[in-house]
Amino acid sequence: ESLVWTWLCLNESLCHQTQAMIFLNPGTSFMYVSAIDMDDPSTPNADLWYKILSQTPSQPSENMFQVDSRTGAISLSAEGSSLLDSSQVSHYKLVVQVKDLGNQSLGYHTLANVEIAIVENTWIAPSPVLLQENLNVTYPKIISKVNWNSREVHYYLMEHFPQGLFSIDLEGNIYVTQQVDREIQAEYEIQIFAENKDGLLYSDPLELLITVMDENDNGPVFSQEIYQVELEENTAKGELKAEDADDPKTNNAKIAYEILRQEPQVAEGFSFHIGRDTGVVTLQDSLQKTNAAKHYRLLVLAADRAGTDGGFSSTCTVLINVVDVNDSPPVFSQTKFGPFSVPEDTEVGTLITTITATDEDEEMKFKLINFSVESGNEDGTFKILSNPQNGTASIWLEKELDYETVQRYVLVVSVSNNEELIGKEQDASSTATVHVLVKDVNEAPVVAQERYEVNILESVELGTVLLAVKATDPDIFHTTSLRNDSMSWLSIDEQSGEVRVIQALDREMVQDVYTVQVIAQDKGSPSMTGTADIAIHILDVNDNAPFLVGDYSKSYLCTPQREKQSIIISAFDPDGTENSVPFIFALANSPMLRRNWRINLINDTHAYLTMGISWLEPGVHLLILNSLSFLFLYPVTICLCTSEGECILEVRRMEGKPTVISAVSIVVGTLGTIGMELTTKMKLNQVYFALENLYLFISH
Repeated sequence: ESLVWTWLCLNESLCHQTQAMIFLNPGTSFMYVSAIDMDDPSTPNADLWYKILSQTPSQPSENMFQVDSRTGAISLSAEGSSLLDSSQVSHYKLVVQVKDLGNQSLGYHTLANVEIAIVENTWIAPSPVLLQENLNVTYPKIISKVNWNSREVHYYLMEHFPQGLFSIDLEGNIYVTQQVDREIQAEYEIQIFAENKDGLLYSDPLELLITVMDENDNGPVFSQEIYQVELEENTAKGELKAEDADDPKTNNAKIAYEILRQEPQVAEGFSFHIGRDTGVVTLQDSLQKTNAAKHYRLLVLAADRAGTDGGFSSTCTVLINVVDVNDSPPVFSQTKFGPFSVPEDTEVGTLITTITATDEDEEMKFKLINFSVESGNEDGTFKILSNPQNGTASIWLEKELDYETVQRYVLVVSVSNNEELIGKEQDASSTATVHVLVKDVNEAPVVAQERYEVNILESVELGTVLLAVKATDPDIFHTTSLRNDSMSWLSIDEQSGEVRVIQALDREMVQDVYTVQVIAQDKGSPSMTGTADIAIHILDVNDNAPFLVGDYSKSYLCTPQREKQSIIISAFDPDGTENSVPFIFALANSPMLRRNWRINLINDTHAYLTMGISWLEPGVHLLILNSLSFLFLYPVTICLCTSEGECILEVRRMEGKPTVISAVSIVVGTLGTIGMELTTKMKLNQVYFALENLYLFISH
């Protein structure tokens, strides 16, 4: 069956012609073409497809337009949207084909001509709107208008405003529906949209700026009804603040301040001034002191419209406390203290003097005074301690004085407050000098060291100088002497301090260390002294012989000889260990002694003595022992013993034989005769021979 064209026109012109707007969004339809097929619409026979066959003219592009193949909606292509320009081409003619059987090659088709006129764009942003707040008119009220080129258009608004406050009708008229309040919202930015029947936007939305004009419908309001203000003298200033909700760019919110009343009153005017525009309160007289009045009460007015007639106003109460500021520097009661005479031996920590300063301010925090030494105490000899509360400072001795170094001190002391000084500067009255005179006293000589250590052999030659003790005296001549030289071994030169050995030393008499004291004494009155100890470590030499120690009078051996019987003998040498132990115990070089006796070492200082044969005659036997080059005479008792080992025979002196005591005397005399001392150069075997004969003599 044949196709019949129908037109859905989107303008007021003929059905074969439409208008399009410059800058129309690509893909947004501005008209429809439509055809009717009388075949069964549920079959492909009525499946209609649309297609643009040609465009006249083909400039600036042959693809300026596009048609939806299913709906017949005609719109600008993306390329056409960017190139469309009525100054170059104002009319286009399109040949549009419609065909049944869908996209199959067979089927019926027909053609239609579509003429398009390019006209000026009417979708233009409206001018900003000034809207008076609280406007008393009939609502809704038209405030603006927009227009899209086609009649087939739907308008709507979007923005953050209360629902229904603004609206738009089908003709593009924009309304405000009720009164607005600038203090709630001062501006509105509304977006206006235009769309086709498919809900597609023809173009970008327009913006409408609505500014609400202020009306003086609010009065100034103080942030508080009563202000508590402290104003400082000299720099006195306080600030009040009132707020007005009206437009700050207009006089409706411009506030003027004024003092209406003051308590207590003064003879003329007010004691205070308030800035008409700022609300800053200051004292009229910057030099006013707090003794004039301490507390004031003001009634202050704040009026809008800059204080002119017809505006609103409000008042507040201001309670003012005028307080002191630090405008008086601390000053000394006198500019010179002293001189103070201080002996040079004054102990550290002694109070030298106390100085005083005053401050005329009233507040305690402004009266606190600090003292500091500006000069004259570079070496820290003195310490100053401030008492800020009562305005005094004590000067103490921090280091020892020395008259020979410094005789006079001049301390420059200044005073200041903790708080910054306001309105004035410190002058010469805030500085004073303290004079201290150092008084000379007789000082004791000073020895270079408190203790000296010396090592010396006990065999040192007489006249040897051990050391020189140095002593100084800053003011009076001194001499040196020795104390505690109990052995009279040493001497000291009074002038040079040289200590010499004048007597032979003996280590064994002082147990290694001999300590004496050096006295340095001046000629002052009273005399002063300084001391030092000399510790002399006397080093040992081998100048003593070992000798037997212990009581052997009750020791005995049984005859005939018994098993495990012995006598323990012990020796001692006064010399040090390097010149004494270990001892060597041995019998004299006599065949008879070595036959009759045996000696076995126990340790460095002890040995066992036993019989060398089974039988010896009961009685006292005198043994000759030697250790290294020294000889010992040792009497040994031999007894007949009981079965329990007790001696049963009292050994008596035989008639005509010497006693042990007389025998020892004979030995001593004999040793003196033959020259036992090794210094006689006698050969040791000759001594042994003499002692052996003496032993035989005593035994018989």
